[in-house]
This record gives sequence, structure tokens and C-alpha cells, in this order.
Amino acid sequence: MWWLLGVLSCVLLVVVIIFFLTTGKRYKVFSEKCLRPPEPLVTDSRQRDDRLKRGFRADRVPPALDAIVIGSGVGGLTAAALLSKAGKRVVVLEQHDQAGGCTHTFQNKGFEFDVGIHYLGQLHEGSLLRVALDQITEGQLQFTRLEQHFDTLFLGLHDQRREYHIHAGKTEMAESLKKQFPGEEEAIDEFMRLMKLASRRTPLIATLKIIPYWLANFLVRSGLLNLISSVFRLAATNHSEMMSRLTKNKDLQALSAYLFYGVPPKDSSFLINALLLHHYKRGAYYPRGGASEFAFHIIPVIQQAGGAVLVRASVHRVLLNQQGKAIGVTVLKGQEEIEVHAPVVISNAGIFNTFQKFLPQPVQDKPEIQSLLGLMRHGMGSFLVFVGLDGTKEELGIVSTNFWMYKDNDLDSLMERYSYLSREEVLGNIPMMFITFPSAKDPTADIRHPGKSCMTLLTMARYEWFEEWEGTTLGKRGQNYVAMKNSMAQEMLDWALTIFPQLRDKVVMVDAASPLTNVHYLGAPRGEMYGAEHNLERFTPDTVARTRPQTPIDGLYLTGQDVFCNGMAGALHGGLLCASAVLNQILYIDLLALKTRIKNKQKKNHKMTW
Repeated sequence: MWWLLGVLSCVLLVVVIIFFLTTGKRYKVFSEKCLRPPEPLVTDSRQRDDRLKRGFRADRVPPALDAIVIGSGVGGLTAAALLSKAGKRVVVLEQHDQAGGCTHTFQNKGFEFDVGIHYLGQLHEGSLLRVALDQITEGQLQFTRLEQHFDTLFLGLHDQRREYHIHAGKTEMAESLKKQFPGEEEAIDEFMRLMKLASRRTPLIATLKIIPYWLANFLVRSGLLNLISSVFRLAATNHSEMMSRLTKNKDLQALSAYLFYGVPPKDSSFLINALLLHHYKRGAYYPRGGASEFAFHIIPVIQQAGGAVLVRASVHRVLLNQQGKAIGVTVLKGQEEIEVHAPVVISNAGIFNTFQKFLPQPVQDKPEIQSLLGLMRHGMGSFLVFVGLDGTKEELGIVSTNFWMYKDNDLDSLMERYSYLSREEVLGNIPMMFITFPSAKDPTADIRHPGKSCMTLLTMARYEWFEEWEGTTLGKRGQNYVAMKNSMAQEMLDWALTIFPQLRDKVVMVDAASPLTNVHYLGAPRGEMYGAEHNLERFTPDTVARTRPQTPIDGLYLTGQDVFCNGMAGALHGGLLCASAVLNQILYIDLLALKTRIKNKQKKNHKMTW
């Protein structure tokens, strides 16, 4: 009986997809013809600023808009570019003075730092992510592959510190782990099998956001999803529980979840942690020319369709007509509110800003809005330290490998204790840190900033530790705030110098960013870098199905990390899902068709060379 229902469910899914393919207008969004040979890297600051820092003015808003996008992070730019490729005229409004969201970079005393792009995966030739990025940048965004040994994990302190290396490669990742964990071969093989399963079946998770909600709800309520695939059980199983079944080795358990994003393994989905590690299995990459290349090369695609990306454009509210449909936004310039109208409004500002900041109170109070907000929690904030170093990577002995440091291998207890600390208890008790050298990853860094290198340190931080200074102005938060920020930065730097003692006399400048900094520059309501919290509840089938681009407000859509998951890839998929909803066309089908054509052409060319 149950197997029959499972088959019927699959048939129903196919029927729905055929319906999407055969009804309504079809847009030709993807094409191999749009790709151009990569142009030389643009280093002229005026040229870059003209594209990335074009300020908002009423006369710069294109006429007869088809859509407005709030926020210029990857999720917003992706949705805007895809709609532009479908012939729509789109304006992207960014509250910061530079486009790019978490992909923007900044300069301080001659050093360039990225704020959110540290390294990326799944960018090997012919991958879906690479094909998608090529389409929205016309092939202009280039990447450098990092060393095969892309991550180092340190567990413990002082003479108790253990060091583990994570290698990229279809077989090399598992082989390397088996050498470092003798006797754990069976557990590692099973973990790799589950990683592969998670990667191959994740499109089914996305499908819950694409198919009509009534169908997704039926599949969830009936329990048929588990008959379709075990990936839904993986998504709803906490990481610690799953790993405790595979191994009793605490270091191996910690390694399986070392890519922190603010949620302890026991409160996070096994699926997400498995996907994060699998993301780098085919190699780790860094954007050639720096993280700001994302926005720099996506913006022209939007402009070609008559659209624009405008900064210093702080959206104050979403405009609704008498029927409650979104018809535009207002932009706050000084004391004046300037109206911008379009039949579609897309928010990349996150679910909390969208519903709690941009909508009038009576609309916020509606049960359907409150129900959606109840599914999500604010993510944990982040704390970053930016360190300028005197010397080249060769002179300093730094590498493209990233370093993850934990004071203990019990990540559940470690992260839980940290999140419960009061502000007074934080100093001296930072238990985890990420170290990266962006300048060592980008081969153009020596050309753009000769003789200079940079190091970025990152840890998680609760917004509550800095809440006392909420509402204060950047640069004018007072001595107590500066002291707190500098003390945390020094603690993290001192810890990093235990690994890289040769850098101690090479430090030229140190700057730090607290959750309040993220509020200012990213518009994150509580300083979160990865959007809404990625806890276990977020990846249960019911929540997955309900958190989709469409909102209870007609004409208002969501994009970015809150629609799919964290990181650049998650934000891009959020943009793909959003554009699919707006166009009423499953763009994934078209993208997969293009990917297949490219792969077949590569095979044909490879045979011809033989």
C-alpha cells in the first residue's frame, strides 16, 4: 500500500513539472552564446567605483520597471540578473555605499579585505554552480583553485593540540582521513557515502520549494516524503546523533562538523553539515581579483536589459495598494521618502527585515506572516579581525590553506557554553576561530597590492554582548565599546600567532568588526552573517516547504540565504528559486539542460583531440 502511494506521489510530481513546462510563457534565460572570453582584470578604482558605487538618485531609476530588488548580495543580484536575462527591467537598491553584500571588499591603509567570501567549492568545470555563475556573469568571473590540502583543523590547546588535514579529491578526501584516523575506515566510508547521498538528493529538498504548496504539504503530512528518498530523514536528523552512530572517536566527530556557522552539531541538521564538507570535495576555489568581482561582473548583465544597481538607497517600506499587493518601495534620502514603483518587489534583506521592518504593523500582525516568522530564529552574529601584514606570502611563509581552531573536541559543549556567556565572561574564553589569508589565495594580490598581505580571523559572537551600544553611530560608539572590540581582537590575534609566530613583528594594522558592524554595513538586524539560524527545525520538510520565495503578500518575494541555506552557493540557489517563482518557470530544468549540452560538447571535443 505504502509503496503504491510513493509511486503515485512521484507520478504527481512529474505531472506538476510537465504542467510548468507546457503552460504559460517560456523565457529563454540561459544560452552558451552569452559567454565571452574573460576580459583583463579592471584595477582602475574609478572604473570599479562607477559600477559598484553608483549612488541612488530619482533620475537614475530606470522607467517602466518590471521588478525592484532590495539588497545587492548574491541572492539579490542573482535574481535580478536572471530576470534581466529574461528581458525584464530591474533596479537593485542597496543601503550600503557599495554593491555586493557579503561579497564586498574594503581597503584600510593600503590593504584589501573581503568580508564574507573566504573560499568556495563546487566550481570545477561543468558543475551546476559554475554554469550558473558563468550565465549571470557572461563567463567573466574567474576562479583560482587552492591547494589540494585546503583546510587544517586544530583540536585542543598547547601540548594537547591535535592537527588534522582535509584534502580535496574524489578519493583523496577519504584516503587522507583514513590515514589520520586508523581503525575508523568503516565510519569514514559510511560518512562519505552519506555525504554523496546528501549531495545527489538535495535537489529534492529544493523541489519542496518549487512545487505548489498544497502538493508539498500533502507529501509532508502523509509521510510519503520518506518513501521518495531518505534525504528528508537526513535533513531532520541532528548531526551529533548521526555521527554517534558512525563512530565513538570524538576527534572524528568534531572533524565532521568543523565548518562552524553558529549552531552546535546537536542542534543542526546532518544534511547541512554533510553538504558543507562535500561542497569542497572537488576542490576549493577563490575569485581571481577578489570577492568584489562577483558584483562587478553581474551588474552589467542587469544594465544590459535597461536595469540599474544603485547604492546608498535605504529602503524604508514596501508600498501596498488597497488590495494588499506590493506595488513598489520607498527609499529614504535624508528626510524625504522617494517612491519607486514596480509590479514585483524582491527582498534580499532577509525574512526578519522584510516582514518586521518593511511592512506596516497591521500587515505584520497577520497570522500567516507571524506563522512564517515563528519558523525562523535570528542567526548568531560574527566577529571578524582584519590584520594587515608587511611582506609577500613567500616572505611571510603564509599559504592558501585555511585553519580552523577549537579548544576542545566536544563541539556541542564548547559552543553551548560560549553562547551562554555574559559579556563580562567573553574575554579569555573565545573557544573557536577561523584563520584565512585572502592575499595568499588570489594570484592578482601581488599585482594590486605589492608587498602587502592580509589575514582575517573570524569567530561567532552574540548580538547581546554588544546590545548596549545599539543605535549608536559607527565610529562614535564610545570607549567601552572600543575596549571590548579591541580586547576580543587582541585575544584572537594572540591565539593565531601561536600558529604563525613569524608574523608577530609583521603586523602593520588591526581592525575588527562586531555584530553591530554587520548591522551597519550588511543591514543584518542582529549582526548575523548567514541570515536566519540554520538549526535543525529549519530543515524539517514542513519548514523547508513553507519558506519559499513566494510570501503571503501578493507581488512580494524573498531571495537569498533565508530561502535556501547559507553561503554564496546557498544565496545563489535562493536567487534561482526566486526568479523561477517570479517567471513561473522552473529555471533549474533549463540550467540542467544547458549543463548537459556543455558536458556533451566537452566529451565530443575530448574525443576529437585523441
